[in-house]
Amino acid sequence: MEFAASLWNAGYFALSYLLPFLFVLTLVVFVHELGHFLVGRWCGVDVQTFSIGFGRELFGFNDRHGTRWRFALIPLGGYVKFSGDADAASSPDDTAVRRMSPEERSRSLPAQSIGERAAIVAAGPIANFLLAILIFAGTAFFFGKQMLIPRVDSVVAGSVAESAGLKAGDIVVAIDGRKVDSFTEMQRLISTRPEERLTVTVDRSGSMVDLPVTPALSELKTPLGIQRIGVIGVRASPKAEDWTTQRFGVVDSLRSGVSETWFVVTRTYDYIAKLLNGRESTDQLSGPIRIAQVSGLVASSGGFLGLINLAAILSVSIGLMNLLPVPMLDGGHLMFYLYEALRGRPLSPRAQEIGFRVGLALVLMLMLFVTWNDIVHVRGML
Repeated sequence: MEFAASLWNAGYFALSYLLPFLFVLTLVVFVHELGHFLVGRWCGVDVQTFSIGFGRELFGFNDRHGTRWRFALIPLGGYVKFSGDADAASSPDDTAVRRMSPEERSRSLPAQSIGERAAIVAAGPIANFLLAILIFAGTAFFFGKQMLIPRVDSVVAGSVAESAGLKAGDIVVAIDGRKVDSFTEMQRLISTRPEERLTVTVDRSGSMVDLPVTPALSELKTPLGIQRIGVIGVRASPKAEDWTTQRFGVVDSLRSGVSETWFVVTRTYDYIAKLLNGRESTDQLSGPIRIAQVSGLVASSGGFLGLINLAAILSVSIGLMNLLPVPMLDGGHLMFYLYEALRGRPLSPRAQEIGFRVGLALVLMLMLFVTWNDIVHVRGML
């Protein structure tokens, strides 16, 4: 019986957490690497390997151009290895390039112009942003958006909203001059600006009233950790007639996709800025354990639609992380190319080698830190 129970638990974990996690991560990693691959091929660079995952190959095949497409044992990332690359991080292999014939060298990555190399490197993060835009746009086009009128049903006694003069029946129409279309949008604008003075414009029985509101800082426990958000203390209307479904055409869907993607970008940079000045905690930095946990929760509660939207958010996050100016990441390569463009010559091989080692150390330390964060978070939930 104990063996059967253990087998059941293992199967439940795989279906509930592991499979949603692998779906989300594989989709995001594949699109990122596909961006590098397509632009590299477009620039005439030979691609030796396209790998989903690291470590020992589980299965793969060679295409007609000689590229090895492989799925590897450790599914926590991926890479594209171009001709002239020394490793999966695309550090240049000068020795190998010197041994190539002139024709082979012309199809290597180091032989391309700075602009072409920068385009190949930047294509990965750009592909991540495009994936997020397409997912958000597709969701808006095919399913529309359920929208709740930003009507105040009630005001919490002693809250910021009560002090500011908000009343039941008020409809929020703008915050700091920005039009508000739904209660969710109102929450989003308020939650991201705790302890900042806002001007909330409400429609009160046909009259427009401007009210100064400073959201209070509140801590909200989520699967990703403690989030520090702004709250004012109003409750939404529960009336069915206050719910509407907004439908989008192709153009408006794309605009919605861009808007949602931009919100994730700005929210991420806002978190980083607050983290650097001590206004945010590092407990929201998540690794594979918590991403797997969230993937399972989203898949069970929101179904495929929730999971694909999680993939869009993760895609933006991975795109932004890869743009950090850290050697070994895409942003580090772009930093090296910028130096080469300004100085007229590349960094010395020794300097690049040191840079890649420092970058590897920083990435490994970050991975260890977020994994420890995950372990502490999961233990706290037990």
